[in-house]
Amino acid sequence: MLAKLTVRNQLTIPKEIARQFPEVTYFDVTTDGGKVILTPLKTSRADEVRERLAEYGISASDIDDAVDWARSGVDQ
Repeated sequence: MLAKLTVRNQLTIPKEIARQFPEVTYFDVTTDGGKVILTPLKTSRADEVRERLAEYGISASDIDDAVDWARSGVDQ
């Protein structure tokens, strides 16, 4: 199968290959002896947490405020 490298250094993966990794968004890219190796990366638990927080409308600022409150040891 062929994959085309665009002028913006983007590589299009053939559908037959991409279909084998339906849940993958990111690949680790390495080289070995002139070969390009793509290793699928699974979604990290941190990414799952960020997505869930976004669903609930909780921002990074909200988390910072909660941590500050918890560290203060004072009822606010």
